This record gives sequence, C-alpha cells and structure tokens, in this order.
Amino acid sequence: MSFLSLPMALFVIGGEQPTYWDWQLTEPLDLSIRATLLVTDMDGVTSEQIAELAARGVRSVCYVSVGTREDYRDDVDAFPAHVLGKQLGDWPDEVYIDIRAPEILSIMKARIDRCASMGFAGVEPDNIDLFENDSGFDLTKADGLTYIRALAGYAQDQGLLVAQKNAPQLIPDLVGEMDLLMLEQCFAYDFCEEAQPYLDAGKDVLAVEYTETGLDWDTICTKANELGMHLLLKDYDISAGGKACNVN
Repeated sequence: MSFLSLPMALFVIGGEQPTYWDWQLTEPLDLSIRATLLVTDMDGVTSEQIAELAARGVRSVCYVSVGTREDYRDDVDAFPAHVLGKQLGDWPDEVYIDIRAPEILSIMKARIDRCASMGFAGVEPDNIDLFENDSGFDLTKADGLTYIRALAGYAQDQGLLVAQKNAPQLIPDLVGEMDLLMLEQCFAYDFCEEAQPYLDAGKDVLAVEYTETGLDWDTICTKANELGMHLLLKDYDISAGGKACNVN
C-alpha cells in the first residue's frame, strides 16, 4: 500500500509547504523538514531524534550498505579479512564483501537490529547489485537474491519496511516481497519504465536525480507524474535541500 499521498505540486525542500519524502545522508542534516518519510543514516541521528520525527508524522528509513564494508563504521573490525573484496568504484573508504559468508549475514542482521531499536520504520539496503560488479568474488544473481531475501525477511520480521534499492534487473524477482522501490538516476540512464511492476502493485517508487547531471527538471517532473513516481532532485552529496516533485 502506498504511504506517500500528497497533492500534486512542486516544492522546494525545507520550504513552508510540506514535502512527501526526503533523503539525507551527509551532515549537517535538516530534521525540521515537514516530510512524510525521511531516509537517513543511522550514524547521523539519535533515537531521540527519530522519536521526535515520528511524533511529527515523519517515518524514518535507515540507510544500510549491505554490499560493502565502510571503514568509518563502528563495526568495521567485525569483518574478517577473507570477506573483503575490491574497492567500490570511486569510494576509497568502501570495499565489496562476500555476501555468501555467514559472518556477513550476522553483521547485517545486527545493523538491522540497531535500526529497529532506534525506532526507524524501515531500511534501505544499498549495494545489493554487487554480483554485477567487479567485487573480487565470483557472485551470481542467485547469490544476490538469496542474500537480500534473507535480510529483507529478517527486517520485516522486526516490523520494518524494506526498500529495494536500485538493481532494476531484480525487480521481477523482488516486487512481491519488498515494500517499496528506490531508484537513482533512472531518468538519466533511461530505465524508469522498469519500475512498472511496483507501480502496478500499488507500491511506492521513490526516484532520485542529481543536479550535477543537468537534466531539465520540469520535463522529468512531468514524466514522473505521468508514471506515478515520487521524484527528488538532490546533489551528489545527498545533503539537505533540493526539490521534490509530488504526485497523487
């Protein structure tokens, strides 16, 4: 069931009118926004702040990179050497991990436990498509599906919503099991139509484009409205601010 349903409008995030959702991973955060849903990092907020957001009607979704080890996390030492792979693209502080290792499932379940204990309403598992990347491991699509299904089922058992993050090739496999879909740059790379199974199922599709790509905002906002997506325009830092294109 869709939980983002405000009248169609174009808003500047942080303005006087409410927005329907926002995504902030880079501090300083702006937690004063009047949003229906806020996706953020568990290390950037406190349980008290999550409770304050909830009291204002804001559902908080917890960002968790389930496909990499980030060297700035408190649990960095929990990753044994044999599960560490190649660097993630242009992010020198992240390396891919072997999602087949039982230690990884335990680490990620502990992160999900933390999200739940802090009062988050959902989780955003990132980097679930590492089987398509040069991870340093011989991973298959089946490995990826087994892993994300285990984590999603575990999170849902804790009462959390679970967003499929990117990986459009997995949409047919996961649409019946995940609660919503979150896509980056589907307009820039022309794959937004692949979200149709989620839309047909009445599930929210949260789409993000970036100011740095120079897309015409009015054009993609109109297209998002036609498709039924909830579109944001953010900068690459995924910081506070930006624009939101609301749909019914």
